[in-house]
Amino acid sequence: QVQFVESGGGLVQPGGSLRLSCVTSGFTFSSYAINWYRQSPQKERELVAAIASFGDNTIYADSVKGRFTITRDNAESTAYLQMDNLKPGGTAVYSCDVARVGRGKGTQVTVSS
Repeated sequence: QVQFVESGGGLVQPGGSLRLSCVTSGFTFSSYAINWYRQSPQKERELVAAIASFGDNTIYADSVKGRFTITRDNAESTAYLQMDNLKPGGTAVYSCDVARVGRGKGTQVTVSS
């Protein structure tokens, strides 16, 4: 059974940091690129970052470049999203996703003073 479990969200002040985790099981993690998306009620679902199967290539949305870092641990079938200098516009549900495999339910991130 394919599973994605995100954690690490919470309430943080503007300028703060959070590290999200996505623990997966039920498929060959190291064979797939991993995506982090976010969605808020006011906006469309947005691709935040993606990482190739062996971590040798990453892409970021322009809005998070230089502040977010995506990594992965293939031995642990886990992906991470380090988020620094968070802005109020970063408030959303963040979820991890693998194309044609599945996605998690997400973890809430709220950036507010």
